[in-house]
Amino acid sequence: MNLSENQRTVGLGRRATIALRALFSLGEGKADDSTIDQSLRADVEMRGTNLWVLIFAIFIASVGLNVNSTAVIIGAMLISPLMGPIMGIGYGVGIYDFALIRVSLKNLGIAILLTLLTSTAYFVVSPLTTVQSELLARTTATIWDVLIALFGGLAGIVAATRKEKSNVVPGVAIATALMPPLCTAGFGLASANWPFFFGAFSLFTINCVFIASASAIVVRAFHMPPKHFVDERAATRVHRYLGAIVVLTIVPSLYFAYQLVDEAVFKSRATQFVRNQLEFKQSHVVDINIDPKAKRIEATLVGDVIPQSTLAEVANRLQSEGLTGAELKVFQTGDQRVDVAALKSNLLSDLYKKSQAALENKDKLIEQLRGELGMQKIHQQHFRDIPAEIHALYPQIESVLLSEAPAWNVRTGWNSRNTVVLSIRSSKPLNKGDQTKIEQWLRMRLKSDSIKLVVETGKV
Repeated sequence: MNLSENQRTVGLGRRATIALRALFSLGEGKADDSTIDQSLRADVEMRGTNLWVLIFAIFIASVGLNVNSTAVIIGAMLISPLMGPIMGIGYGVGIYDFALIRVSLKNLGIAILLTLLTSTAYFVVSPLTTVQSELLARTTATIWDVLIALFGGLAGIVAATRKEKSNVVPGVAIATALMPPLCTAGFGLASANWPFFFGAFSLFTINCVFIASASAIVVRAFHMPPKHFVDERAATRVHRYLGAIVVLTIVPSLYFAYQLVDEAVFKSRATQFVRNQLEFKQSHVVDINIDPKAKRIEATLVGDVIPQSTLAEVANRLQSEGLTGAELKVFQTGDQRVDVAALKSNLLSDLYKKSQAALENKDKLIEQLRGELGMQKIHQQHFRDIPAEIHALYPQIESVLLSEAPAWNVRTGWNSRNTVVLSIRSSKPLNKGDQTKIEQWLRMRLKSDSIKLVVETGKV
């Protein structure tokens, strides 16, 4: 009995494993290796149509960054052909094709140079020099950008290996945002803002490396046929070159990723530390400034002045909270180092923004109510015209009662829409055909399917 139960359990486990493998299998819908090879190689070339599309995308992205339009930037990312050579690099690494890697790198270099030159030229002649939020968002790489590039690259190369193409690759282009940081680097060159340039270009580089790495991983997982070499020594040499390229790209990326994680963790811990340790009954935190690279935490308090001995005790808790080596600076309203005017200005600015948002919401509500009131007036006018029109069509109809009411029945409960009830009294009986015509006419007249017709016969 126990043996039978064990066999049954093993059988169920095997069937569950087979079912899961079938459910998550990437083999279904996969194109043949030659088709995948041709498709990926075709997207690598940056010439002719691809080059012109790239130029147009650069201008669109630059304009979007300049006027702070998210929709325009998304449009530029959709039409940008930058994904082609990046995935070509990953594919070349996956099949040990040094020639393809060299061609992909050359075309990616052409695209990068063209993007920097074009975007720089645009920002030089543009009269708008204000640094918008869309530009600022592309100057600092975070751990989330690394994860997005990695998983975006995985999704992109899997989609590229399918028989039927989908909208995954354009979605990856939007998620990983290759074009905006490169155009932001052009803005940095045009304005000689080197932190902008290096920050944006590092973000673009991280995206490229992790997309290419993800592509190589999937290609190797699919066991794509590697490049064959006649000369074994040449094959060995190419493998060494490829290994060196992988190391030179992956190791710095891992280092950058580690730094980004460390900075993100420091910011999170520092913010939580300030919120927990510097909240007092008569004094509150109104501003936090954290520099993870310098490990400096600055907090501004308003209210009663906290004694320095208390603040020193709080600073001594930094190490126990995982903030070893961090420096805590606390500014209070009584401290001469605090810019009280700037603090008041920030508070007034916040109040103004909140009041403006409230007014905008009220304006939207007023416009909505006006629209509903206008529709109600039109509806009432239709109701006034209908009795005379029905009487003209059927003179025997002597009275009409038209109303709109909620409807309920025991099976479906309350209807989501009100039902129009038409009650008519006719001096002569109306046959079924006439009643059906009246219902159809009323549906067309009121553009509603919820119609209830009640017919009574007799003199009024």
